[in-house]
Amino acid sequence: MNITDICIRRPVLAWMIMAATITFGVVAVTRIGVSQFPDVDFPNINVSLTWEGAAPEVMEHDVVELIEEALVQVEGVRSISSSSRSGSANITVELDLARDVDLALQDVQTKIASVGTKLPRDMDPAVVSKTNPEDQPIMWISLSGPFAEHFLSDFARYRLKEKLQTVPGIGEIMMGGYLERNVRIWLDASRLAARGLTVADVVGALAREHVEMPAGRLEGEGRELNVRVLGEAVDLATLRKIVVREVSGSPVYLEDVSLVEDGFEDVRRVARADGERAMGLGVKKQRGANAVAVAVEVRKALDELRATLPPGLEIGVIFDSTAFISDSVHEIELEILLAVFLTALVCWMFLGSLSSTFNVILAIPMSLFGTIAVVYFLGYTLNTFTLLGLGLAVGIVVDDAIMVMENIFRHHERGADPIRAASEGTRQITFAALAATVAVVAIFVPVVFMKGAVGRFFVQFGVALCVAVLLSYVEAVTLAPARCAQLLAVASQKRNALGRLVDRAFSRTERVYARVLAVTLRRPWAVLLPAVALFAGSIFVMTRLPAEFVPSQDQGRLLVRITTAVGSSLPETDALFRKAEAVVNGRPEVKRALAVVGGGFGGSGVNAGIMFITMVPPDERAMTQADFAGFLRKELNAIPGVRAVVQDLSQSGFTGSRGFPVEFSIRGPDFDQLVASALDFKKKLAESGVVVDVDTDYQVGMPELRVTPDRARAADLGVSIEDVATTVNALVGGMRVGKYSAAGRRLDVRMRLLAEERKTPDDLGRLYVRASSGELVPLTSVVTTVETPALQAIYRKDRERAISIFANVAPGHAQDEALALVEKLSKDLPLGYRAVLGGASVAFRESMGSLLFALALGIVFAYMVLASQFNSLLQPITVLTVLPLSVAGAVAALWAAGASLNVFSMIGLLLLMGIAKKNSIILVDYAGQARERGLDARAAMLEAGPMRLRPILMTSIATLMAAVPPALGIGPGSEIRQPMALSILGGVAVSTALSLVVVPSFYVAADAIKTRLGRLLSRKQPA
Repeated sequence: MNITDICIRRPVLAWMIMAATITFGVVAVTRIGVSQFPDVDFPNINVSLTWEGAAPEVMEHDVVELIEEALVQVEGVRSISSSSRSGSANITVELDLARDVDLALQDVQTKIASVGTKLPRDMDPAVVSKTNPEDQPIMWISLSGPFAEHFLSDFARYRLKEKLQTVPGIGEIMMGGYLERNVRIWLDASRLAARGLTVADVVGALAREHVEMPAGRLEGEGRELNVRVLGEAVDLATLRKIVVREVSGSPVYLEDVSLVEDGFEDVRRVARADGERAMGLGVKKQRGANAVAVAVEVRKALDELRATLPPGLEIGVIFDSTAFISDSVHEIELEILLAVFLTALVCWMFLGSLSSTFNVILAIPMSLFGTIAVVYFLGYTLNTFTLLGLGLAVGIVVDDAIMVMENIFRHHERGADPIRAASEGTRQITFAALAATVAVVAIFVPVVFMKGAVGRFFVQFGVALCVAVLLSYVEAVTLAPARCAQLLAVASQKRNALGRLVDRAFSRTERVYARVLAVTLRRPWAVLLPAVALFAGSIFVMTRLPAEFVPSQDQGRLLVRITTAVGSSLPETDALFRKAEAVVNGRPEVKRALAVVGGGFGGSGVNAGIMFITMVPPDERAMTQADFAGFLRKELNAIPGVRAVVQDLSQSGFTGSRGFPVEFSIRGPDFDQLVASALDFKKKLAESGVVVDVDTDYQVGMPELRVTPDRARAADLGVSIEDVATTVNALVGGMRVGKYSAAGRRLDVRMRLLAEERKTPDDLGRLYVRASSGELVPLTSVVTTVETPALQAIYRKDRERAISIFANVAPGHAQDEALALVEKLSKDLPLGYRAVLGGASVAFRESMGSLLFALALGIVFAYMVLASQFNSLLQPITVLTVLPLSVAGAVAALWAAGASLNVFSMIGLLLLMGIAKKNSIILVDYAGQARERGLDARAAMLEAGPMRLRPILMTSIATLMAAVPPALGIGPGSEIRQPMALSILGGVAVSTALSLVVVPSFYVAADAIKTRLGRLLSRKQPA
């Protein structure tokens, strides 16, 4: 007795299996994470290097090149990139996705240690850490109000940040616009000179008089006592009274030559929320955490904190990416419910019985909830890909139940009792259902061979859909027959008028189809040749479709990167930023805007910054996100001195790069020629009109004042080069000279010259150093100065200098067109220089290649599976003849809707290859059974076609109905769901209509060719 008969004779067992599966799924729903995309780690390792005072060229040659040479030997390295700046450098090692980042981290540390003896001795130890560029803040929170900077800074750092860090799922809190509290010692060069003092005297005095250290312990009989010397100033008044030096018998206090205050670190960044001064906090979630749930908990924590705020202090959520995630996931859930309703409606219309419809629809909750349980235990989340798989599975999981039930009904109508009809009807259709199910699963096997993050994403899609289909097969051959055995008599007695009308309609349709089939099977080649022409035409149209990596989504979020002239001060950059903010905040499309000026955002210094823009919902604005981005691009770049680049955040998340659709680097040996070639390339690209927002990481050298000691003169006066460097560094650049305790916190004590005394190169004339004779010597007498432009940074890619260029695709153009232009322009580069694609550009090429490979390999696997099941080498080819027709339908649907060819429409084609074969399998399987009864090929198909017409149309229309909601392109995130649904909608519709004549025609034609070959070979056999 097989499992089907067991479930038929013990129906309670069948019901309990279904109940258990649904229960596990319901529990999983309450615990599973929710995110926009699957959590995929981009395993990167960052090496941070510091060598105070080293020029970028020195950092490159003496440090970076040595370490890169060692790191290239680490296993699993995909690429190495670096940036060398004045006094620092960063090396990023990108690893293969399959590489264990923790083991790679140990390898990197070992390799760096192996070259330690070759590195400069006075260089700080390298800091090695693992990073994931995909870990971006999911929320930005602003803190603002009419309060002192000290209060806002302390509240942001010690109240708000610490409160948020207690929220489960929070990974890291970034601070934007935050200033660290410092004790500032502002030296007055004039008063120093008047008292005959130098900066070295002040530094030495602080080192002597402001110091705290442990002093060991006292060990007595039965008792131990730690000893600590409290030599630090306990308050600012005491610090001000530290004696720097005695001059003419009188002490000179620190306050006599400086201004000492409780202040902040140097202001290098400013943040504003909706135009008001604010502190910004970026919230990052932990890997695998539920982004939506984390955001909800953050908002709860903020509500709790708001209840304790003083009047006027405001905390606001300025930017929340999870809002779109929540809306998008909710929209997919609605589409799934709508797909279930439409599928049920189709089944009711075809079956004409509520009980029969209920029997079929029960396959949906078991398959979907069972799949969610499996997805949960695999560590996946409910995201765009898994939910898409579930949504599209709705129309597929009922197919097996429909086929089984329809066949059981036929046996019952022929006189079999319900139990016998259920057993024999299921047994007859089991093979066809298994072949159809395995064919769908087999098409997704090659997905595991896909490279990159996209492959990881679509593995989750494939797993979700395949598990649902497999569960639906198990349900169809166990639970569905058991329910049919119970409900069959009721269903037969309660067929409504619609059911009887459908029966009559199908009887007429079957007769018409039989006549059409009889005509076409007389001349099968008259059907096959137009089908071949249709496929060829669809391939031609496919090559003309615009192609891109992922379609842009209207998420209502934009990121604007703004840069000003190189060398611009923070006040100058901030003034220009205020003009840009006025444009943004004055628009009705904008809900909130957070601006972060300086701090390295978007550039390398205070001449750059970013704006996070959250737009009002789409139904409340006249402009789409793309239209508004174009408006900002025009208006912001019209501001004199402003260079604005608008970035569509929906393009990020698939790679570990910035997320621009066009990204590449120009590489070559000579840096001057490299710069010239890159700038010329950038100019041609911008003038083409194919791209917009053309940007580069190369910036014209920032002005640099080079102070060169006169060694001979310094030696004559007894002035050391160290004193010269210390004086300039301390007074102009600023230096940390100690620590200070306040309210249980340790603050840095920083010393620097007053701002009005360090504005121009001539101000160096105010500085003095002490000669060996004890006299003060003007700094300008032992140094020469020259102002010259210098490189801000030197970038390298894979151990050679490179300049990266980024761009967005212009409206009316496609990503493949832009990349083709890049490749065309690269041919004009000088010999030895080349353009290398990176980021989303190389991901686009890799993903398309991987998808085509998976498509071809999937068809090969499907052939192997079908050949094994049919025990024939020819029958699988007959089944697969429907695939070209499905491609033609998918291409027609994409072309008619104006959609692009992207990874989502391609995965729709991949899925289509699996589900389009079902009709062919049903036909060929029944024809095979007829052949076993002695019928020839034509007679077998003439019998199989009308007999299998009803389940073919029912399963096909059920699949179409499940694809209709996402194909409508309504709601958040529909831009990526629609292409996939359109591919399925067009492919299934066309393949179903044409396969009813093409597959039988090929079956008959192939049998005729096989028969003729057999006769020909038999004639050649010797007697």
